[in-house]
Formats: sequence, structure tokens, C-alpha cells
Amino acid sequence: MSTFLAAIASNLARRWKLGLAGVVLGIFIIGFLASALGGTPKDDFGIPGADSQSAYDVLEKDFPAAAGATSTVVFKAEDGTLRTKANEEAIADVAKEVSALPHVASAQDPLEMRGGTVSKDGTVASIDVQYDVQQDELEAEDGKKLEEVARTAESPALTVELRGETIDLAAQQEAPVGELVGIFVAFLLLLLLFRSGSAMAVTLFGALTGVLVSQMILAILAKPLGLPEFTPTIAVMLGLGAGIDYALLIVSRFREQLADGSDVPHAAERANATSGTSVVAAGLIVMVALAGMLAIGIPFMGKLGIGAAIAIAAVVVSSITVLPILMGAFSRWLKPKNRKTVDPSPAFGRWGNRVTSHPWIVIGIAVLILLVLSIPLKDLRLGQPDDGNQPTSTTQRRAYDIQKEAFGAGSNGPLLISVSRPGGGKLDESEATAVSDSLNGRDGVQFAAPPEISPNGEAAIIGLVPTTSPQDARTSQLVKDLRDDYIPEAIAGQDLVVHVGGQTAVIDDLSTKIESRLPVFIGIVIGLSVLLLIAVFRSIWVPLASAVFNLLVIGAAYGVIVAVFQKGFGAGLIGVGDDVPIIAFAPLMMFAILFGLSMDYNVFLLSRIREAYFEGDTPRESVIDGLARIAKVILIAGLIMASVFLAFIPGGDVISKMFGLGLGVAILIDVLIIRMMVAPALVYLLGDKAWWLPGWLDRILPNVSLEGDHEDRDDKQAARAQEITQNG
Repeated sequence: MSTFLAAIASNLARRWKLGLAGVVLGIFIIGFLASALGGTPKDDFGIPGADSQSAYDVLEKDFPAAAGATSTVVFKAEDGTLRTKANEEAIADVAKEVSALPHVASAQDPLEMRGGTVSKDGTVASIDVQYDVQQDELEAEDGKKLEEVARTAESPALTVELRGETIDLAAQQEAPVGELVGIFVAFLLLLLLFRSGSAMAVTLFGALTGVLVSQMILAILAKPLGLPEFTPTIAVMLGLGAGIDYALLIVSRFREQLADGSDVPHAAERANATSGTSVVAAGLIVMVALAGMLAIGIPFMGKLGIGAAIAIAAVVVSSITVLPILMGAFSRWLKPKNRKTVDPSPAFGRWGNRVTSHPWIVIGIAVLILLVLSIPLKDLRLGQPDDGNQPTSTTQRRAYDIQKEAFGAGSNGPLLISVSRPGGGKLDESEATAVSDSLNGRDGVQFAAPPEISPNGEAAIIGLVPTTSPQDARTSQLVKDLRDDYIPEAIAGQDLVVHVGGQTAVIDDLSTKIESRLPVFIGIVIGLSVLLLIAVFRSIWVPLASAVFNLLVIGAAYGVIVAVFQKGFGAGLIGVGDDVPIIAFAPLMMFAILFGLSMDYNVFLLSRIREAYFEGDTPRESVIDGLARIAKVILIAGLIMASVFLAFIPGGDVISKMFGLGLGVAILIDVLIIRMMVAPALVYLLGDKAWWLPGWLDRILPNVSLEGDHEDRDDKQAARAQEITQNG
């Protein structure tokens, strides 16, 4: 591989004008295809085989008008009740105008309709706005129009607040604040590392080119693959962080080679043959981890993994092709003016000396820190964060609080009970009514509404309001009780099929599905990643140890988000409350992302240590030399990656904050504890055995050289490898 990458870089650096023209033309062609073929597919959040999915299928088949997105307009009388002429007219006007908005199927006046949602004291009422399309077919403008119309009713005597899917759309930041903050921090850190504006610009341009191309490719593939609508957001987050890291590694090596006296083509060749090969190996591991989400068996998560893997592939290709072109074009300004900026770092050399002087103590301290951070993980509770976690400055939170006070916490997340016959056919309304009556008065049930019969008479839906909020563990227990006890008792001896749906039920089913397939997913990702690392490093112990310590990092990251969101440690600092359950798919996605990205830094560090070892250094000297040469780059790369993730905390919703904090903290833990402490100490303790591979395995695995194919180095590697095998 290194020979192939070296040839690419050498040719592109020599013919950079032609290469640059090719890049511009390629971007133009891909952009044209994206505009011609791109489009947003219908999101598929189905959970095959789940009870909540069956409930939704009934709703979609028999109640098509009620299967779309929903939002709620909440009215509160500030003086007296809503039954004043001015308030009644204002609410009636809002209901009428909302009904006329695009895609709104129904929005009835609660003060006029039978069984309308009005509090007992008459001070609070709400309009349930039902759309005829799903959220992915709506735009932020739909939410803004709804809010604009609703607020026409506001007066000193009447408060109006809103919540729901379209309001969430309208509240989304249109400007990519997180991405811009991440780029700004990367700008500063790259200047600090390179002390060169040109090197910084080339690194950022190379990374951003990959991100741009990935977004266009995803636009082209969105409909054919059915990618979830939020795939591009995840792709930008990952592509930006990984792309800058990859470009940073290659540009740093290129400048080293220039400082050593190499001409431009040879410097580009060596950079691609060494760092470029590391980038390809690291990128493959990240892609394996992301694509491994297919093993979970939940379509939208598997497709999300594929989309993210495509983004990583794009930045990898950009790193090994666009960067050599830019190196050729800007070589005059990329050569370091001060040799010290690319020389091995004396400070990290001294750090390597300390680590190798007391390796067991270093590993012990690191493991203790990771275990302490992991302690909260034992209390992990999966669930669905609700609007009660939004800042009080948002209309969603104010609407939530009003509804909670007037109708109970469960009114913010009602369950949906579907009733039908096993093989279809007409349903007797009295049978559905009996089910509803049976559920009223049960523990955890505040109210089960009278059934609504479908237009075709073949199904009924029952709205059930729990006594507790959507994110409360008792609501999840109610879902279980309904399925296991309450409903079986209610339909005993009757020819009925009853399913429990609604947001809480969907999240519970999602959690169950993930938990059942998680061991398979973890096994596939770890197994394939270890095999790739064995092929790359020609080693057994280093890949196995890397996998174990990566798991410890992930456990620590999980512990941090549990401590902050569930237990409330520092929650106020990031604008969330405490006792927030962890969104069901967060542990899965975090594992895929973190395991892959951790292996990035693992490959970057170990490849440099291995290179020094096979050039003749002793095990200790190779660790010290490797840290001195690459630790500064890894530290800056980690800080950039962490800043990209952490930048999503300030302005995001609770789920964005959860991912931003978890991923950002995990990257910092990985770089500061694993790469700077554990990995160097472990490689030193393993000594020659760190790079040992059984002969039979060596023969069947492809040989991926991370140091480039140079005859003098090959001879040294062959001799050292033979010595290690003999001492085995």
C-alpha cells in the first residue's frame, strides 16, 4: 500500500497544476450530480418486530390522517379563565388559521370540541395540531408559521406557548455554529503547532475539501440508500474532526521531510508512504466501526453508520490525493523557516523517559482514573429526554411546564393503544371501549380516553395519559405492565390484537433491540479492528491491548455522561437539569464513533514508535523517540477533535449536548491518558514481543508497511522481525 500511496503523492506533487484542475473539475461534476440527483428520502425510523412498530403500522394503515407529525399550542389565562369573550375569540381564530396552514390535517378549537383538552379550572387549554406528513417532509418555515399564527392570540390576559416536532424544527440553528467554532479553534491550534499560516491553510483546505465532497456524495446517495435526514450533520461532525487530524498528520510529516533536505516530490512521497498509510489504516478502522451498526438490525441506525463511513472515506481520499497537490502548489511556503518547529520535542522526549522509568506506576494511575470515571456507568438508564430538560428560556419548556401543572406530567407524552382484529375485519366499538375502561384506574394510568374508531371501522386507537413524565422510569415500567399484565387481562377471551405505541414505547423498544444485539455489534467491531491492526503492525499483543484500553476509555466516557445528565454533576453549566435519561441510541453510536477515532490516535502513535524500533532503536529508545516526534501532533489533533465535539454543547438540544460532551471528553481521555501514558508504558513493557507475530499468521495476512517501502529499511525490518520471531 505504501508504494502505491508514495507513487500517487510523487506524481501529484510534480504535476500539481494538472491535479488542482482535476480536483476542481471533480468537485464541479460531483456537485452537479448532487443538485440533479440529490433529495431527502422519507425517514424510516421503524423497529422491525417491535410492539410499538405494530401500533404505528395500524395507525398508518387505518388512521392515515393521524400518522403525521404533531405539535401543540398551549393557552394559559393569566387572569380568570379562558371562558371570556376575548380569550374564546382569540383561541378560535388561532384554531381556524392554523387549520389553513400547509400540511395541517386538523387543529380543533378545544373550547368548542367535545372532550377538548381543557384543564378542570378552565385556565389552560391546548390545540393538538395534526399534520398529514411526517416531520422529515416539513421545513423549519412550517414551525415558524405555526408559531407566528399562534402568537397572534397573545395578550396581557392570555399566554401562548408551543411545543412539538415542527416547533423543534423551527428552533434548530440555521447557522453551523458548532462547526464554525470547531474550525476557529482548529485555526488557532494549527497556527500554534506549525507557526505557519500556509501549513495551517493547507491542512484546513485539505480537510474541508473532503467534508465538502462527502456532503455532495451523501446528497447523491440519500434517496437510493434511504439515509436518515440527520446523516449529513453527523457526517460533518465526524468528517471535520477526522479530516483535520488526517491532514495534520500528513502535512507535519511532509514538513519534516522538507526540513531534512528532501525535494518536494520525495517529501510528498515519504509523507504519503508513512503518514498517509497510517491515515488509510486508521480510516478503515473508523469505517468498520461505523458500518458495524448494520449488525444492530435497526434500519435507520445501520444507514446512519453507512453514511458516516462514507464521510470518513471521503476525508481519507482527500488526505492522500488533495494534500499532495497542495504540497506541490505551496511547497515554497510550507518549508519550515525554523527547524525547531519540526524537530522532535524535547519536552515529550523527557515525558517518554519518565513514562518508561516507571511504567507500572503510570499504567496503574491511568487505569485507576478510568475506573473512577466509569463508576457512574452502573446506574446507566436508557430513555427519552423530554422538553422538561430544555432551558426555561424556550417556548417548548414553558409549554411543557404549563401542561404538566394543568394536566399532569404524563400529558407531555401520552401512549397510544391500537386495537384491531388478528386478520382484519370490522371492530365493534364496545370491544374497544371495554379495553379503555379496563385500563382506567390502573397503577400509573392517569386517564385512558374513549376509543376513536378508524374510518374503515377496522381499528381503534386509545390515547392513554400516564401519571409520570415521558422520561420517568415509572413510565417505562407502565409500558411493560400494559404489555405483560393490563392488556392481556383486558382482552382475555376476545379475538383482539392490542399494541402499545407512543414515543416512550418506541424508545423502550429501541433500547431492548439495541441491548439484545449490542454484544454481536461489539464483537464484530472489535474483531475486525483487531485483525486490521494485526495486519498493520504485524503484532498480536499491541492490537489486543489497544482494544482493551479503548473499551476502558468508552466506559469512562459513558460514566461521564451518566454523572452529568442523570446525576446532575455540573449539569447546570451546560444548561440541562438532572435525572435526564441517556437517549437509547447514544451508547451504540458513541461506541462506534469512539472506538474508531481512538484507533486513529493509536495508529498515529504506534506507527511512529514501530518505525523507530525497526530503524534500530531499543524498545525504550523507540518509545521515547516516537513520543518526541509524534506526541505534539497527536495532542493538537486531539484538542482539535475534542473542540469540534464540545462546540455542539452551548447551542444544542439535550441530545446534541449529550453527544458533544461524551465524544469530546472521550477524545481528551484517550489522548491525555491512553496515548500519553498507557500506550507508551505498555509498548516498553512488552519489549521485543510488542512486534511479534506467529509465523503462520504472518504468512496469511497481507503486509501493510507503515514506514514506506525503502530497501534499507526493508532489510532492517526483515532482520529485526526474524530476530523477534526466533525469540518469540
